[in-house]
Amino acid sequence: MSNHPVENTFPEPRQIGRCNWVGLFTLVEKEVGRFMNVYMQTLIAPVVTLVLFFAVFTLSFKQHIAEGIGISGMQFLAPGLLMMTMIQNAFSNPSSSLIIAKVQGNIVDILMPPLAPWEVLSGLMIGALLRCLVIGVLGYGAISLFVTIPVHSLSTVLIFGVLGNVLLATIGVIAGLWADKFDHMATVTNFIITPLTFLSGTFYALSALPETWQKIALFNPFFYMIDGFRAGFIGHAETPLWTGFFVLLGLCTVLMGAAWWMLRTGYKTKY
Repeated sequence: MSNHPVENTFPEPRQIGRCNWVGLFTLVEKEVGRFMNVYMQTLIAPVVTLVLFFAVFTLSFKQHIAEGIGISGMQFLAPGLLMMTMIQNAFSNPSSSLIIAKVQGNIVDILMPPLAPWEVLSGLMIGALLRCLVIGVLGYGAISLFVTIPVHSLSTVLIFGVLGNVLLATIGVIAGLWADKFDHMATVTNFIITPLTFLSGTFYALSALPETWQKIALFNPFFYMIDGFRAGFIGHAETPLWTGFFVLLGLCTVLMGAAWWMLRTGYKTKY
């Protein structure tokens, strides 16, 4: 019998620092791969819908959408439609990912890896933002075939684009964690996301509304993301940009905290 010690052939456990970069990158890669595998549904279909909306409303309203602003109705309509399409997909990406994982029983693929709640939240949101970025680029290119869209301030476009999509991605995470079945998700989409989107000033100027409805519209956070994003293109905002910035930033902070808490406590996932 040999007295030589047996050599340990097992690798040393990997040390994870403040951030599990490998796990975070893998989660982002999973989210991106999920919507890229069905790109006709997740990327091409939203762009086609965007172009159809643009064509229908342009033919219906002609040049009367933006009277008094000094731009054509087509130029007023295009940025709002582009932002509307992006935020709808920012919501649907993490919400559908989570609800499908819960219904199919593979939510453990997200819960079991050594990922902190904030890393899971970050991975889901980065995946949603990348999807919105692709849709935004494709949508801008498609609409540019019909109308020249000026860019007044790229920084304003980016700031409100990011804030708006982060807000909707966070709502998508919360909705995906809350929902137990697809009917619950349809309720959120049909009674919260869609009404707030269509009443956000995408298709009309705020000044076109009666005074009472103008005041009511100011309580819709979707209005500020549409208004700020559009202002980055046409150089005209219907409310002060700083107001919209702080409203969106405050909501993003509060809702991201709520989503983090739900992931940390395992709300409707671990128990």
